[in-house]
Amino acid sequence: MNNGGLTKLLTTIKNAFSASTWGIVTPSISQTLYMVLLTTVLTGFFGLILGILLVLTDKDGLYPMPIFNSVVGAVINALRSMPSMIIIILTLPLSRLIIGISYGPKACIIALAITCIPMFARLVESSIVEVSKGKLEAAKAMGARNREIVFKIMLPEALPALVRNFTIAIIAIISTTALAGSFGAGGLGDVAVRFGYNRFRADILIASVLVLIVLVNAVQFLGERVARYILKRRHLI
Repeated sequence: MNNGGLTKLLTTIKNAFSASTWGIVTPSISQTLYMVLLTTVLTGFFGLILGILLVLTDKDGLYPMPIFNSVVGAVINALRSMPSMIIIILTLPLSRLIIGISYGPKACIIALAITCIPMFARLVESSIVEVSKGKLEAAKAMGARNREIVFKIMLPEALPALVRNFTIAIIAIISTTALAGSFGAGGLGDVAVRFGYNRFRADILIASVLVLIVLVNAVQFLGERVARYILKRRHLI
């Protein structure tokens, strides 16, 4: 890299931390956090329910329903196989039908949830399946009801793995939120595309990416700390 290119790069990096750049980027952070928060709630709630249903209705589950399990599993797999971009495009009309608009943070929350719920449901399923079969058999032998096995054995034993997988899901939501920005969702993705890419403002791109990196690392750090705390408490009991 010649001196001119190096100087330009250093100037771009310096501009990425300027007040004018952050004056553009900062308002979009709240929009991104809004979308991430609501999508995380929806993904956590419905993904957990679907994941538990997949485990319970499996042929070896507590409530075997093979046909139901196959249908739900097929729908989840179909949604997971579709690129996030395609799901966002297909669900925008649904957003208009439900809330009356097909753009902005509120409209894209539906698309984001539909994209991330199937993924988290499979993660929940894999977390619960890893619970020792011996503990489940022991609980059955002691006369525990199915509901007690679910809420006192399955979920508590799978909790550290669930926390780690939920962390993965939140990070995926952050990434998908940035993608949704290019389809009118707003937030950091919108700023990065509209002001950074389209206007050749590399400083805005860098600033937007830095915020996303900080968010992802903060979520990863918090998720790991919570999972380790749960494991530590379990060993102390």
